[in-house]
Amino acid sequence: MMAKSPGNKNWLQAWLEDQRILLWGAADLREFLTPADASGQRFPRAIAWALPIHPSIMASVKDGPNQEYAEEYSRVNKRINELAHKLSVELRSRGHRAQPLAASERTDTTNIMGDFPHKTAATRAGIGWVGRHCQLVTSSFGSWVRLGTVFTDMEVDCAMPLQRNFCGRCRRCVDACPARAVQGNEWYPGITREQLLDAHQCDQWKKAHYYEYHKGRICGICSAVCPYGTRLLRDRKKGRR
Repeated sequence: MMAKSPGNKNWLQAWLEDQRILLWGAADLREFLTPADASGQRFPRAIAWALPIHPSIMASVKDGPNQEYAEEYSRVNKRINELAHKLSVELRSRGHRAQPLAASERTDTTNIMGDFPHKTAATRAGIGWVGRHCQLVTSSFGSWVRLGTVFTDMEVDCAMPLQRNFCGRCRRCVDACPARAVQGNEWYPGITREQLLDAHQCDQWKKAHYYEYHKGRICGICSAVCPYGTRLLRDRKKGRR
């Protein structure tokens, strides 16, 4: 196997910082079934990152989504897709295979999922853990983030995966879910989505109550009440950010 090149991480870090991506990591995905490229080859690694959603907008969603949140959701997802495309082009120009994972794209409508969980790449990249609400939680921004992923075969030092959650006894997301879809279990690597979230119940509630916002694809209430996120507002008031 080709030796890992320190130069790969150096240029990658510089590139990501130039794009104002500060929360990112490289994930070892060799034990996972990643999407395949045009030749049928899968990818051993991924570059994962998180972009924050504006704190005041997220805080406004605690009673349900609104137009400002819907627009911010679209803006951040668009930015993620642009960055994923640019990074894929950069990786290919350096002789590596690369393939972006679209932000919030539902390719399996029956099971309500995409080609690969962004959260899996993110936890393997050490960015954060998964909360009881089945959303990624970061220590810096809570779950007030959207995630980006680019699969690659580039040799790079990968982060230490997160193996546990840091939610403690907190159940605010469980209690806040109007659909009662959050099951209340603690995340650990290997737990099934169904043990954390009834995705169909969540989806049905959103379509029934919030259809005017992206045809019922968004809600955000469970993330809005996460203490790791609400802390951002307190820190802003204290002048820390």
